Amino acid sequence: MNRIFTRPASHLRQIRRTLTHHSSNATTTASDSADELQPLGILWRYQILDPNSDIVNLWNHIFLITCIISLFIDPLYFYLPYVGGEACMSTDNDASLRITYFRTLFDLFYLLHMLMKFRTAFFAPSSRVFGRGELVMDAREIAIRYLKTDFIVDLTATLPLPQIVIWLIIPATKSHSNNTLALIVLIQYVPRLFVIFPLNNRIIKTTGFIAKTAWAGAAYNLLLFMLASHVLGAVWYLASIGRQHSCWKEGCKDEFHSVPPCYLDFLDCNSLGSLEREYWLNSTIVLSRCDAKNDESDFKFGMFADAFTSEVASSRLIEKYLYCLWWGLRNLSSYGQNLTTSTYIGETTFCISLCIGGLILFARLIGNMQTYLESMTVRVEEWRIMRRDTEEWMRHRQLPPELQDRVRRFNQYKWLATRGVNEESILRSLPLDLRREIQRHLCLNLVRRVPFFSQMDGQLLDAICERLFSSLSTDGSYIVREGDPVNEMLFIIRGQLESSTTNGGRTGFFNSITLRPGDFCGEELLTWALVPNSTLNLPSSTRTVRTLTEVEAFALRAEDLKFFAFQFKRLHSKKLQHAFRYYSHQWRTWGACYLQTAWRRYRKKKLAKELALRESFHFTSIPGQESYKSDEGDYDYGVDEISLMDSPNNAQHLGATILASKFAANTRRGVIHKVQVADTASSSLKMPKLFKPDEPDFSEEV
Repeated sequence: MNRIFTRPASHLRQIRRTLTHHSSNATTTASDSADELQPLGILWRYQILDPNSDIVNLWNHIFLITCIISLFIDPLYFYLPYVGGEACMSTDNDASLRITYFRTLFDLFYLLHMLMKFRTAFFAPSSRVFGRGELVMDAREIAIRYLKTDFIVDLTATLPLPQIVIWLIIPATKSHSNNTLALIVLIQYVPRLFVIFPLNNRIIKTTGFIAKTAWAGAAYNLLLFMLASHVLGAVWYLASIGRQHSCWKEGCKDEFHSVPPCYLDFLDCNSLGSLEREYWLNSTIVLSRCDAKNDESDFKFGMFADAFTSEVASSRLIEKYLYCLWWGLRNLSSYGQNLTTSTYIGETTFCISLCIGGLILFARLIGNMQTYLESMTVRVEEWRIMRRDTEEWMRHRQLPPELQDRVRRFNQYKWLATRGVNEESILRSLPLDLRREIQRHLCLNLVRRVPFFSQMDGQLLDAICERLFSSLSTDGSYIVREGDPVNEMLFIIRGQLESSTTNGGRTGFFNSITLRPGDFCGEELLTWALVPNSTLNLPSSTRTVRTLTEVEAFALRAEDLKFFAFQFKRLHSKKLQHAFRYYSHQWRTWGACYLQTAWRRYRKKKLAKELALRESFHFTSIPGQESYKSDEGDYDYGVDEISLMDSPNNAQHLGATILASKFAANTRRGVIHKVQVADTASSSLKMPKLFKPDEPDFSEEV
């Protein structure tokens, strides 16, 4: 956020009075706003900017780019002189106009930068004992401080000195003083360097870096190295032209008293076509003496000979620039080892400066560029070292091959998921509110995919997101085994897990389900956390959970669940109780077993009823009859049978009737025995009873 401060001065009080006058005379709210906005147009003249604000930081980056471009433009003045013919030199006026135009355009940025400094606050040095310090916002104090520190350097860098020389001095003197122009450019180049380096340090101090990415940082340092090569190539070209002109000038002075005489005006290409110059060219030895291609010449060009043997001095501007840039890059990166110099003091001094500057720049700029490029692969290198140490440790401890393979797969999967970044350490270093916002952004949408969490309100979800941590597992890993203590509750985001139970190891019982994204495991921990007076011992797991694929999940620790249970009463609602029962696989397993038991009980009763109906179909007496139980067996005698025994007319049938009744009773006992045997066999095969899981305490605490 940009922070802008206004100067507490008398004219600002007048503006406030004007604002008050406008607001008091307004009749409606709309007119109040319109009247208040009218005087605000003049406030920009009195704005004071925070040096750490976004607008100042943006301007510093823009001005840094313009400074680098202007540093590229200034050495282009060195390419203006060129060899225009035999023993004459001239100046490229068209190129001079174009360079001056761009130079003037970028000089405006230096002027704007000076105005920005007059309106940029500073931190009082005496207040930096603790924290950032006190911000001085008074415009007068800002101006006094700026005039005492950087004003002279900024003013010297801003002055249009090359424009003054080209547009005023050279036309007034009617001369082509290239040395004067080069000297002015070199003198002004120094304060411009003093502007760019403190600016670079200020940006690093404010933001912590000059470039956001490693590639941008490497490109920035390479650009500075190419700038140094560009300046070196331009200086070499100008020195080569000066060396050639010195040779011609010495030869012309030697032939001043000869016939025909040599005048210094002959060395200017404006004298081309004059008869005197033509007579002098036909008889002079200056051309052969000052020819760099002539090995028999007594004038030694040394390292400047390439400018004339390659005909660089007479080429077009773009050709000269590229050749000189290549010359500067080659010799600056090789510290001038390929140069062949003469005994000329200026030439040897230039080579010494080249070697020292090349060594410093190569160590500084190329070293920084290498650091930026290595920072791109620092995580890869750390992971490679960690993997190598892990391999050596596994070989030293003689781990079995299957364990070594599991360790390798986990390290590879963790690298693919996190790229070697420790997310927890990064989040712990941030303030609490910022950490909450980041956790909410990262976890909220994924947490809402878990159906149990979708029943919760936003405040509870924010608290849960704050304490969630990521959990990565490779395929074939055991999250928890049956009977082990449960120390975390896992919510699956990606992957599949197998959850199985033997109900405490009971014979004949096995249940297995597949957990998919949106499911959770470790619900025993939630039951333990919701118990008001729960013990410190963690609950035991009732299931064995094993990963089937690579799994990404969020986990909640036992202490975090305990915190939620006591801190948030909404966790005790009936709505969450029903959601927990519905999505809990432990409750689902208990429900399935309960239904199976009820179904078997129903089938057993139904079978017994069918057998009873089938038996009654064969042996049931006539409705309304009374029955009497015989002493022999369990056969019931009806009233008709007794009457038959008492009747003298039916005495002959008595024996047959008794025999038939005994036969029916024996038959009935055989059927009942078979049914009991069948029931005993079926009861021995039925599933062991699965106890109902502990129900969480969802009741509201008073």
